[in-house]
Amino acid sequence: MTQPIAYHASRIFDGERFHEDAALLVNDGSITGILPRARVPAEFQVVEAEGLIVPGFVDLQVNGGGGVLFNNDPTADGIRTICAAHAKYGTTALMVTLITDTPAVRDMALDAGRSAAEAQVPGYLGLHLEGPHLSVARKGTHDPSLIREMTAGDLAALTSAAGTFGVAKTTIAPENVTADQVRALVAAGYHVSLGHTDCNAETAFAYVEAGATLVTHIFNAMSQLQNREPGLVGAALSAPELHCGLIADGHHVDWTTTAVAMRAKVGPGRIFVVTDAMSCIGTEEETFTLNGRTIYRRDGRLTLADGTLAGADIDMLACLRLVHERLELSLEEALRMVALYPAHAIGADSKGHLSEGADADFVVLTDDLRLRSTWIGGTCVHSA
Repeated sequence: MTQPIAYHASRIFDGERFHEDAALLVNDGSITGILPRARVPAEFQVVEAEGLIVPGFVDLQVNGGGGVLFNNDPTADGIRTICAAHAKYGTTALMVTLITDTPAVRDMALDAGRSAAEAQVPGYLGLHLEGPHLSVARKGTHDPSLIREMTAGDLAALTSAAGTFGVAKTTIAPENVTADQVRALVAAGYHVSLGHTDCNAETAFAYVEAGATLVTHIFNAMSQLQNREPGLVGAALSAPELHCGLIADGHHVDWTTTAVAMRAKVGPGRIFVVTDAMSCIGTEEETFTLNGRTIYRRDGRLTLADGTLAGADIDMLACLRLVHERLELSLEEALRMVALYPAHAIGADSKGHLSEGADADFVVLTDDLRLRSTWIGGTCVHSA
């Protein structure tokens, strides 16, 4: 066992409040407490963090990074590269996302997730299977030729793999997945998210009753809130059980719309930030391919040739700064949106906060919210 360490900082945010001139106590990869600097036990080695210490960011929708798109490289090495790329921007736990693809690629992804979990790849939390059981009418960038209904074989493949690859999440549309199939997925341990669907609010509520607890990138690729039909957006904002991911890049959702939604959301489910990041994060690449189609990187946006948004060109640290500044949120609430709330959404109780017993996943930031270092399980995985 290594010597316990006390990381001293001018301010430490534990997920709920800031502690001034305090030390984060870390022992064997876990948080053992936060104490005033003067009260640190003698057995702890004191390390000066030289900045703000905040919980590591939790991202539930990451398609790629570091030049790797998971669909194109569904391997444990691909997962390792993606996690390392996002650690450079403060993400300490992420769900690697497979966009709609073939059954063969899905099975490769499940095997890769299993290998990554067994290898304890730093930052790897689990898999998010976004499709292929979606609605063609709300396909977004998903290849319509690959979208299909969930069969008994699909359900068997998913449920038999549950529990082997970390946290399990899947985005489905009621158009192609039955309520009974949702119940079976939830019973197997999946967090079911509604998305890429044109369903009405009544149907959405029925799927909540069946066990769905999340909404994938609210406002994008779904039925909208209207005067006589609330759509999935209306259901998402009014159903307390639903936690809603939001792509906070300013391109996918207008900031005014975001602010209105945050005021309207009924809890305990919260709106939390996802990046929906693609392979270009951490690289200079200007184009890449998905399902044989070219995606173009221009002016902070990723699009297909026809202009359809295709994921996002943003990291979680940039999202933090944007929601803090553009939504005029307190730093405390902005930090919760990128760490605590996504962790709550999937029941990852040891993530997203720095309370006693939590994993020692934290980020050291400057006062102007630039990254100094990223720590996973008490180990520095990136230093600026």
